Amino acid sequence: MRIEHSIDIAAPVERVWDLTMDVESWPNFTPTITQIQRLDQGPLEVGASARIKQPAQRGRVWTVTALEPKKRFSWATSAMGMKMTGGHYLAESAGGTTNTLTLDVEGVLAPVLGPLMRRTLLKSITTENEGFKRAAEG
Repeated sequence: MRIEHSIDIAAPVERVWDLTMDVESWPNFTPTITQIQRLDQGPLEVGASARIKQPAQRGRVWTVTALEPKKRFSWATSAMGMKMTGGHYLAESAGGTTNTLTLDVEGVLAPVLGPLMRRTLLKSITTENEGFKRAAEG
């Protein structure tokens, strides 16, 4: 199951990318994340990890699975018998940047839990993308 949300941001790709890579600042502009703690030093790269705490959930470790500077970044975690992969895709647009957030949910329980969680997960990534927009344009 894939959940996706795109938003146009009136800021250059470089600005949105900088916000995307500064994961520890995300709690400052989105209420869907209360804390992010990097588990390693240096810039984000494939294999780097962070513990993310979200409201009403226990902390989960997310590990970077793909990174192409100024274009895309994704990381994954496992929970309740499912693998979740969050993606951030940036593209230049006439007004600045189109920022697309995705969440892929797969695994043995995904067909059962996925449809039950779809609305909540879409609301979360929409809220996160609106936070990126406010932060980048502010």
